[in-house]
Amino acid sequence: MNCEIEFLPVGSKSRPGDAIVIRYGSETQYELMVVDGGTLETGAQLVEHLRANFGQHVVLSHVVLTHPDADHASGLRTLLEEIPVTHLWLHIPWLHAAACLPYFENKNWTVAGLVAELRSQYNILVELVDIAVANGTIVHEPFAGETIGPFQVLSPHQFVYDLFLPQFPRTPAPDQTAIEAQGAWIGKPPSNFLAQLFEKATEKLQKWVSETWETERLKDGGTTSASNESSVILHGAFNNGPVLLTGDAGVWALTLAANRADKAGIALQNFSFVQIPHHGSRRNVGPTILNRILGPIQLANSVPKFSAFVSARADDDTHPRKMVTNAFMRRGGTVTATQGSKKVYPYGPDVPPT
Repeated sequence: MNCEIEFLPVGSKSRPGDAIVIRYGSETQYELMVVDGGTLETGAQLVEHLRANFGQHVVLSHVVLTHPDADHASGLRTLLEEIPVTHLWLHIPWLHAAACLPYFENKNWTVAGLVAELRSQYNILVELVDIAVANGTIVHEPFAGETIGPFQVLSPHQFVYDLFLPQFPRTPAPDQTAIEAQGAWIGKPPSNFLAQLFEKATEKLQKWVSETWETERLKDGGTTSASNESSVILHGAFNNGPVLLTGDAGVWALTLAANRADKAGIALQNFSFVQIPHHGSRRNVGPTILNRILGPIQLANSVPKFSAFVSARADDDTHPRKMVTNAFMRRGGTVTATQGSKKVYPYGPDVPPT
């Protein structure tokens, strides 16, 4: 099928965000999907944008929250209140209280007590679920192996999520020893344990800076938060080639996704469109995982073979990191950002709104 992917410029320099509108299907019959809703202020903008482009009676087949950080979740409250949504996909921390219980430092937690604590700490998620249920939206958790519209979920795996959750910033203190025994302590590189399981880019981004083609400053070993590592990673196969959407995933999540792709027979290194994780942070990627997902460094001056997109504001001088955009360019990417104005990646023939 055809697909159009639209990144909206949301958030600010101090609080960047993510909001993606996806239209898929044919010219005469298509569906709509939203991935992440940005900040609180973004919700109304997202509703206005959808109605202006797809009509006052627009309906969303799927809404996906990649992970619970506010710059992805907050705007979805307004979206769910204002626009009919058939399916909502998000992880619900309190449903995992029993599975996570052994991985908290305080061994006096009861399941009921931990449920109450997680609900209090993730009140935005509570609101999203309550709004969805009240409006008749079907709520799902997006774990590896699920299908969301035209996309397959490659990460996270549910049992790995249960190890990540105690390491989230707003959960009680984790039991490091218990989690290390399972091989999934954030801050360590992925282990063999896990293997079991557009518009023209801006000149600012496309300019090669501070490196030679042969010498890469980006290094392995960067770490991001456990919440980021729980990001939903989506793979879609369309007429013009495969798409990979990554949320704020880091090396752990990207490795899990690559393992899942291998197991499912999904080819890597042949993407037509890739989202650069977490606003282009150097902590989320490294040469080894990029080589595995995107392919090795190309010869200098090679023709680009895929498009890479990053959510970053024009007033953000630190993101995307130039060593990260350079790394994607080395491996055959043409890099585009949401800086300044809305950017649209027309993935297949344009489908006029009805």
